[in-house]
Amino acid sequence: MVAQLGASAIAARAHEELLRYWAALRRSGRLPGRADICPEAFKRLLPTVSLIDVIRDQDGRVDYRQRLAGTGLYSVYGREITGMKLTDLYNSTAADYWRAELDAVVADRKPRVGSHSMAWRGASHVSTLWLRLPLASDGCEVDMILGYDAVIGLQAERSMAVSGIRAA
Repeated sequence: MVAQLGASAIAARAHEELLRYWAALRRSGRLPGRADICPEAFKRLLPTVSLIDVIRDQDGRVDYRQRLAGTGLYSVYGREITGMKLTDLYNSTAADYWRAELDAVVADRKPRVGSHSMAWRGASHVSTLWLRLPLASDGCEVDMILGYDAVIGLQAERSMAVSGIRAA
């Protein structure tokens, strides 16, 4: 339990670091775009960083595709997830959860944070503490989401080594 609380505190610091970076890129209420992001600025977080494309069809429906998934996410998902849509990656319950969360990021144009159990993958003792940050190439309409995931659970120490999270 102490290790889990320590891992949660480390994850919270990582979230704060990335959120501060993202917020500093905003200008006059406009969202930063992918072109504004410099990965070197948060290099230690890169193993569990993701970029999620916001895909709009002609009817206005929105879907999401993993454009990029850090190498540390392979151990979380047990496979490469780059290029996958929500329905390719998750069971229906987990896909619905993520669709609702990502829809809120797109609609509200604001960051979201939360915790998600990995029970859908048979690992009920593991959770991800996640952060999703909206990006907009035109400064207004969200067309990409910057994600960061920290793994918390019984294997937190091993997961932290893979995820790139380090104590300050």
